[in-house]
Amino acid sequence: MVAALELYLDTDATRRIRVLWDALESEGVQSMRSLLDRRHRPHVSLAVAPRLDPDQVADALAGTTVAVPLRLSFQHAGQFVGRVLWLGPSPTADLLAHQALVHDRLAAAGVGLAEHYRPGRWVPHCTLSMRVPNALMAAAVRRCLEVLPLEATVVGAAVTDHARDICRPLP
Repeated sequence: MVAALELYLDTDATRRIRVLWDALESEGVQSMRSLLDRRHRPHVSLAVAPRLDPDQVADALAGTTVAVPLRLSFQHAGQFVGRVLWLGPSPTADLLAHQALVHDRLAAAGVGLAEHYRPGRWVPHCTLSMRVPNALMAAAVRRCLEVLPLEATVVGAAVTDHARDICRPLP
């Protein structure tokens, strides 16, 4: 598991993604619903690292509103190498600038972040499954397309490290 700085979505978008998780499970695809004793929340991660110290992150982001009420418009489904399935919001200038600001503040404070979350490389996404069997990928993508487009508003943020049972809300 990795630690992350997560942006949480409004109630309706969260509900719709959880319904999608259930639909994926009905297709035989283990969704994020199955992880963490069902405590996993639909989100978009702004930064990830092997470990994050919540105090260091909070200090680095002091004076920054992480949970900016950005409007996200999920328009596509995607796949990362390793059978990871996700929904992607349109990468608006506001979203990309916000992620770059957060990343740069964390990096300047010496927080070690994953290279693929560096501005210019980051792919905004909401993970749906980490283990889609190759034979089920087409059916899983069809399920995703049934819920798109999906509009959402960011309503919260937190530093999470599920391996260490950390979830610290941020402003």
